[in-house]
Amino acid sequence: MPRAAAPTSVPPPAASKLSMQELEELRKQLGSVATGTSLQQSLELTRKLLRDKQNKKNSGQRLPVFPPWVYERPTLVGDFLTGSGVSTDSAVPIGTLPLASQESAVVEDLLYVLVGVDGRYITAQPLTGRQSRTFLVDPNLDLSIRELVNRILPVAASYSTVTRFIEEKSSFEYGQVNHALAAAMRTLVKEYLILVTQLEQLQRQGLLSLQKLWFYIQPAMRTVDILASLATSVDKGECVGGSTLSLLHDRSFNYTGDSQAQELCLYLTKAASVPYFEILEKWIYRGIINDPYSEFMVEEHELRKEKIQEDYNDKYWDQRYTVVQRQIPSFLQKMAGKVLSTGKYLNVVRECGHDVTCPVAKEIVYTLKERAYVEQIEKAFNYASKVLLAFLMEEKELVAHLRSIKRYFLMDQGDFFVHFMDLTEEELKKPVDDITPTRLEALLELALRMSTANTDPFKDDLKIDLMPHDLITQLLRVLAIETKQEKAMVHADPTELTLSGLEAFSFDYVVKWPLSLIINRKALTRYQMLFRHMFYCKHVERQLCNVWISNKAAKQYSLHSAKWFAGAFTLRQRMLNFVQNIQYYMMFEVMEPTWHILEKNLKSASNIDDVLGHHTSFLDNCLKDCMLTNPELLKVFSRLMSVCVMFTNCMQKFTQSMKLDGELGRLTLERGTMLGPPTEAERAEERARKELARKYLAEHVDAPQLASSFEATINKFDKNFSAHLLDLLARLSLYSTSDCEHSMASVISRLDFNGFYTERLERLSAERSQKAAPQVPIPRAPPASAPRVAVPAQ
Repeated sequence: MPRAAAPTSVPPPAASKLSMQELEELRKQLGSVATGTSLQQSLELTRKLLRDKQNKKNSGQRLPVFPPWVYERPTLVGDFLTGSGVSTDSAVPIGTLPLASQESAVVEDLLYVLVGVDGRYITAQPLTGRQSRTFLVDPNLDLSIRELVNRILPVAASYSTVTRFIEEKSSFEYGQVNHALAAAMRTLVKEYLILVTQLEQLQRQGLLSLQKLWFYIQPAMRTVDILASLATSVDKGECVGGSTLSLLHDRSFNYTGDSQAQELCLYLTKAASVPYFEILEKWIYRGIINDPYSEFMVEEHELRKEKIQEDYNDKYWDQRYTVVQRQIPSFLQKMAGKVLSTGKYLNVVRECGHDVTCPVAKEIVYTLKERAYVEQIEKAFNYASKVLLAFLMEEKELVAHLRSIKRYFLMDQGDFFVHFMDLTEEELKKPVDDITPTRLEALLELALRMSTANTDPFKDDLKIDLMPHDLITQLLRVLAIETKQEKAMVHADPTELTLSGLEAFSFDYVVKWPLSLIINRKALTRYQMLFRHMFYCKHVERQLCNVWISNKAAKQYSLHSAKWFAGAFTLRQRMLNFVQNIQYYMMFEVMEPTWHILEKNLKSASNIDDVLGHHTSFLDNCLKDCMLTNPELLKVFSRLMSVCVMFTNCMQKFTQSMKLDGELGRLTLERGTMLGPPTEAERAEERARKELARKYLAEHVDAPQLASSFEATINKFDKNFSAHLLDLLARLSLYSTSDCEHSMASVISRLDFNGFYTERLERLSAERSQKAAPQVPIPRAPPASAPRVAVPAQ
């Protein structure tokens, strides 16, 4: 817009020196240069931080940037040039002009100021930070005219704010939503500039007075003021992407009573939401995120899906894609969870090489009615859930894999375990460092081929795993329960802990993507803990059965008259009854019913998160009901198993001793019969040989060496076993009543089916009460009876 000639009724005074007013103007302009430089540096730093963050996220794929000259040439901005130097255009002092001429000059100045150019009598003040633009009006201007000018100047200040916002947010670093918002504002600013051009045309025709200017500018004043308010709010909040849309949406609602303002905000929000909805549509319809400027509510992290099979703590499903709360538009807040899940489901199918095309795909357009978004996202979510669930259940055979894992880890395949334990018994007795894993793998393969497990299509996924620690240490680590001894074991070098193959043995299972989402390392670790627990119980049962077999063979020796012999048989049978009932409880009263519940829930599951939740709940319930999550019960049960193992070792070695004694007696008898009575030297030699044999056996028996006789040893085993079993029953009774663990009452009814242990508990309680009672000469009341073990009705 060319500048019109200034009125020349009074010739300008010639001046060879700068006046005081010009010196003050020069000082302000020099100050504005420094302020402008500081603001420019701040903007450049902000752009650099955003650019670095985006480049880091895009893994080296650098985003485009504007060339430096875009920021170095201030005349491209369209805003006031407050630091361009001292103006050489001398204006006639406004106070010397008549009122009509003052009004004409001011109208011309206002037309310049409204488009970001300083006038002669109205000039823009330098900016200080991000504050609104202020203006300096010639103080000699007529008071009435100055008052009207001050009413119009806020339009110019708002225009300056909007112009700077458009130029700043047009940089690549601020994201596509801000780009779209700036473009929509630029469209409105163009209409505003057309209005100013029309007013200039009237001014050139002499038809524009100050009053008319004030009248014509008022409709645009409200629009530019709202634009400036939005620009300031976005700047202060450092809004990008979804946060910008939230601000615009909330502002639209705030203007509910002002239809013009609300219509303006709706126009801006609809324009700004277009790129965001494009990202959203690609995510919920195809499972792809294309978000180079980090604006979307879902953020992608660089995680390898292969790690889910290796790392126990890897949370691929939870951490590969996460919701960024700041980037959730307020009108999508309620649907954020479903938006995340929808894209995740489709992403899994897409990563498996299947093309995903949502049949209900429809363009999403911004509206104040949230119902439109809800319906569209619900449709996409239902489709994605159905596709992934069908993919896992039918094509990847998830349930069949879970049944295969149950067959091996939860000992569902009985004949396989008989073959396997028979084949590996000698190998697993060795220290873990002496075991050859390939030999175990070969024995596993042989056991699989010899049993009905040979028909399992997934049997080749079963592998051998020798763990660096025993089951109790593993469980206590998981439960974070550490005594001083356990803490020392945890921090000890694994090579210093001498584990047998039996203690370290476990199965492992090869799971491929995408089944590893459900059967991940965390789930497999739970399966391994259950398996190791049951495998050890099965081992103890086999040892007790071996004792029974050896006892049957020992009956041929004249030992049945010994008192301890009946006690040993009774104790063995009690131990066997305990171990077998515990196994029956775990297999048929915990795992089997819980498994049927899992299968039923899987059939009714509507999405993969339901499947994941049901599977995790199944494993957690099994661990809890098998007493593996309670450290107190776990420790008591471990002591009981240790007593049983020590007893079997003792009985096996004692039976060997009896066999040796019988064999020596038989040989002596044969020798005496054939060669006549033995000589004294032969008798002495025989006695020495027997003594050496007994000494050798005594060195290899754990408990008998602490007792003076075998009878005392058996009695000690009986006492320890009974004490630990009573302790276990008392704790089970306490937990079943206080923690409402009703399943544990079933264990009590199995182990104490005839009330034998309940009577012993009552007797012990009565004895403790008598000992605790004070010794006084007055008659004592009868001791209070101990609480009975809670046993459900048979």
